Amino acid sequence: QVQLAESGGGLVQAGGSLRLSCVASGRTFSIYVMSWFRQTPGSEREFVSAITSSGGNTWYADSVKGRFTISRENSKNTVYLQMNSLKPEDTAVYYCAARRTVAGITNRYDYDYWGQGTQVTVSS
Repeated sequence: QVQLAESGGGLVQAGGSLRLSCVASGRTFSIYVMSWFRQTPGSEREFVSAITSSGGNTWYADSVKGRFTISRENSKNTVYLQMNSLKPEDTAVYYCAARRTVAGITNRYDYDYWGQGTQVTVSS
């Protein structure tokens, strides 16, 4: 069993930056692929970014590529999402999620564990 807890959300002006953190409980964090998703009211949860267990491979949605950076520190059981050049359309609740494999990594239905989410609001 893995429990995930996100933090770092908040209100920021367009063009600003935020860094989200997701801390995982348990000793097996290093074996999981970790991802970030986001969701706005009335919309489906959408893939944002993912990172392999070793940190050697990363994926990004086209909408955030070049602006967001995912990273992880397995010694701290933590995955990060550095968000730069934020836009109002980045406003959403951001969730971290964990799974064992990379196949279908953008599919929100294939994840084993989810955090409770953290709100990011970008004002124009």
